Amino acid sequence: MEDTIIVRVQSPDGMRKIASTKREMASAFLKKVGKEFGFSSNGFSIYLNRNKTGEILSQNKTMSVLKIKHGDMLFLYPSGASSSSSAEVMDTATPHSSSSLPSISSSSISSSSSSSSSSMIPRSFSAPQVQEDEIDQYLAKQDGKIYRNKDPQLCRHGALGKCVHCVPLEPFDEDYLNHLDPPVKHMSFHAYLRKLTGGADKGKFAALENISCKIKSGCEGHPPWPEGICTKCQPSAITLNRQKYRHVDNIMFENHTIADRFLDFWRKTGSQRMGYLYGKYTEHTDIPLGIRAEVAAIYEPPQNATQNSLELVEDPKAAAVDEIAAKLGLCKVGWIFTDLLSEDTRIGTVRYTRNHESHYLSAEECITAGHFQNSHSNTCRLSRDGQFGSKFVTVVATGGPDNQVHFEGYQVSNQCMALVRDECLLPCKDAPELGYVKESCPEQYVPDVFYKDKDKFGNDITFLARPLPVEYLIIDITTTFPKDPQYTFCSTQRFPIENRDILGETQDFHSLATYLSQCTSTAFLDIVSDFHLLLFLVTNEVMPLRDSIGLLLDAVRTSDEDLAQTWKKSEQWATIEQLCSTVGGQPSSSLGYGAMGGPSAPASSSAMWSCLHCTFMNQPGTEHCEMCSLPRS
Repeated sequence: MEDTIIVRVQSPDGMRKIASTKREMASAFLKKVGKEFGFSSNGFSIYLNRNKTGEILSQNKTMSVLKIKHGDMLFLYPSGASSSSSAEVMDTATPHSSSSLPSISSSSISSSSSSSSSSMIPRSFSAPQVQEDEIDQYLAKQDGKIYRNKDPQLCRHGALGKCVHCVPLEPFDEDYLNHLDPPVKHMSFHAYLRKLTGGADKGKFAALENISCKIKSGCEGHPPWPEGICTKCQPSAITLNRQKYRHVDNIMFENHTIADRFLDFWRKTGSQRMGYLYGKYTEHTDIPLGIRAEVAAIYEPPQNATQNSLELVEDPKAAAVDEIAAKLGLCKVGWIFTDLLSEDTRIGTVRYTRNHESHYLSAEECITAGHFQNSHSNTCRLSRDGQFGSKFVTVVATGGPDNQVHFEGYQVSNQCMALVRDECLLPCKDAPELGYVKESCPEQYVPDVFYKDKDKFGNDITFLARPLPVEYLIIDITTTFPKDPQYTFCSTQRFPIENRDILGETQDFHSLATYLSQCTSTAFLDIVSDFHLLLFLVTNEVMPLRDSIGLLLDAVRTSDEDLAQTWKKSEQWATIEQLCSTVGGQPSSSLGYGAMGGPSAPASSSAMWSCLHCTFMNQPGTEHCEMCSLPRS
């Protein structure tokens, strides 16, 4: 043990301490250094002096012969690089191990904003070869500054000059965000990254760090938990803070039809309903460097629903739905559920139950949202794990202050995601607005979780999160509908929605025959441009088209009528037409345009029909809408 020495090695990326012995050969020592810094054997050089003199070569000489003593400092430079550009060369080398990264204090881990960086952070801090979302790549290239016009009263300079009253603001300027209408409580995620990298160090020492509530593995100084634990492997305590940023700044449904069709299930049964939101992420121009989740369709998975509960069951079609959505240029952006209770059925009002006096999201819903967000994490090249946060949103259809149906958007914070991922958070049975952090047991160590509140004298008091008000975990997101409706799927008819057998709405070839006979459009693309119809064509058990529908999906994605007509001439569609003719009990010539390319036959008078004015589903045999009293035609 007397021969053991510690040698410091300084590099452009930081300093490391390498354990060695006086009798160790220089070649073995260089291998240790290369492994520590992530270099190959010939990718760097080590010198005794900072001015690159006294190079240590891989030769059969011991450390004592080279006169390297305990505590000496050596200097590492990448091969073939000058001292001024060595940092850039090191960024392109083999990624460093976690031990080569600077340690993060426990206070930074316990905060909700424990981590961030930007495109100017050295690549050695980031996860290599990670493909970010297109919207993230686009926003990373944007200037993001808030430009202001010259103030005629305060500015005293020429047209080309700038002063404090008109100089562009940074995208994270809190005063600007607070004076928007309505005020913005959370800056965008990319604006937050710009804030962390806007100082003199340009984010050199900032890094995105995911919170962990688990004991670090590999600690050999003591028996495993519960027999032993130390400060090296023990997770830090967490103090819950309001997250300063949010990954999604706005949720927009393309049109009212999407939401109305989803609400039809509750209107007809009184039972609650849940669905997955499919759409895409775009730039939200109302907030600097903001992100908007645009919803184009809602997929309703198999579920058991009552007036007060929802239970999801296994969905054998989940992979096929995601595959179809990807080919249509869409992805799963969130989930939606109803919490509606009718107040007066004559005027169509609902009860206002979710407010500041009760809760906005229950603890169980927060845990479910955290589970979904962990399952759909956000790819980020600035995180060591390659993942940070999530863009997956939660939408609640519930009663508003005016007793009408409102859509409220939320996310849960990164801290909540960590508590859910590591199975530390539980709901309270009798208080939906309260969660409960588990206590440590022999099977699991749970770190202490705290939150701050004010007492009756206005003093800040720290409480243990047993129980925990869930408002500390929630981030609210504005949910909107556009003034000018948009339509990714432009079909004017309504093909039955999946998994609604309880309503008598089934997806089968009889339904398809009825749908095609009711279509009045002369464009084949308009007929097949229905998300639920495309799902049926791919997932039906009689004639699945999963391997042959790619051309049609491309036509819908690009709105190419010629491409749709090309697919219409295929054998697969001819088979579908024949099945519809057989199952529907009518010749193919009467199936309207869907079969022969001519005008459609009139809709059957024995089927329920939707009012063109208010979209209410009326019983067959009526000529006036039961809701708005307007004529059927």
